[in-house]
Amino acid sequence: MSKTLMSLVALIVGIYLVLCLALFVFQRSLIYFPQPAAVDSPDSRLTLAMQDAQIRVTVREQVGSKALIYFGGNAEDVSRNLPEFAEAFPGYALYFLHYRGFGGSEGAPSEEAIAEDALALFDQVYASHPQVALIGRSLGSGVAVRLASQRPATQLILVTPYNSLEEIAAGYYPWLPVKWLLKDRYQSGKYAAHISVPTLLLVASEDEVIPRLSSERLLESFPKGVATLKVVADSGHNSISERTQYLQWIGDFLNQSIK
Repeated sequence: MSKTLMSLVALIVGIYLVLCLALFVFQRSLIYFPQPAAVDSPDSRLTLAMQDAQIRVTVREQVGSKALIYFGGNAEDVSRNLPEFAEAFPGYALYFLHYRGFGGSEGAPSEEAIAEDALALFDQVYASHPQVALIGRSLGSGVAVRLASQRPATQLILVTPYNSLEEIAAGYYPWLPVKWLLKDRYQSGKYAAHISVPTLLLVASEDEVIPRLSSERLLESFPKGVATLKVVADSGHNSISERTQYLQWIGDFLNQSIK
């Protein structure tokens, strides 16, 4: 092998290793895109005091047995859901978690930190509302699945969900050793196997972010008879919530599956 060819190979290998290092170092900036909170008033704000951070939760407080906790996507201002959810689900106290770094929450987002915050929020809500439904959208579907496998949720709704973030990342970066580099894996399928509460998967018919196959793999991970999958027609990953079926099907599921 000539010196020129050896130098070229060494350059290519060097560039590849630099790209791998860059992905490893900056990966969370490619996963999480913090957003400010558009809805922020004293009566819609709850602060969750964690040991290392103050976490903001947008709320519609309400006395009663039923509550709904919502976990959003990786670039979502969850507070924007408050008006529509308040109208669609009048019988529920509502809680929208702002991930660390989002909407006034302190700290930096990571899978483990968000999972701890979700557990703490559930425990606080459950103390006043014995029937707690969970909704997770996109990235938040992984948060909701993990939480439902650890706490007594009454229902679980997953919007544009995936089987694992590792699987999605490998599809976007097939030329990188994602398996060895990824810190936050969100292995929803692993947690789904331990869930027994009624579960609804809402999938966009034209999802350009989460492949249908990944959502179907997640469906298969649930115990038989626990989960169902419905496709929202003429919708994409971000536009699914704009379709009339979105809130209607969520409401129907909450009413039908509750015991």
